[in-house]
Amino acid sequence: MAKSPAKSPITSPLSDDHKKSVGAVLQATLVDLIDLSLVAKQAHWNVVGKNFRSVHLQLDELVTTARTYTDEVAERASALGISPNGKAKTVAASSGIPEFPENWLKEDDVVAAVVTALAKLVERLRGRIDETDKSDLVTQDLLIEITKQLEQAHWMWQAQQA
Repeated sequence: MAKSPAKSPITSPLSDDHKKSVGAVLQATLVDLIDLSLVAKQAHWNVVGKNFRSVHLQLDELVTTARTYTDEVAERASALGISPNGKAKTVAASSGIPEFPENWLKEDDVVAAVVTALAKLVERLRGRIDETDKSDLVTQDLLIEITKQLEQAHWMWQAQQA
């Protein structure tokens, strides 16, 4: 196992306190987005029912969104001298996304589970937006962008429940 450097090789424009708080926000967001992409893929593989195809394809769109923002969050952390941790055991231990059911699921159950997951993630992101208000407006802007996209996805998933 390689020894990690004691000090980040990347300098940060943030103070140590702000770097620590922003790092925690970015790490928590990274983990949640990785888990969202995994949950959406699990659902993608296991959805069944009369609206299978449309839900199946919409899940792929959600995976793409989650993976895109996962990379942006990790790269934002790296740019600030914060080492991102997206390892499976880290995701499993610290994600705030609700547990997704196993096995085949009817499309209505998948839609309900995705709506719940997105609602929880949006709630967590809105809290993080507040947390970054004084420490890093650039990170806050990224969180606002992610929240905007996930709120739109949440709306589109909810619309299927009407």
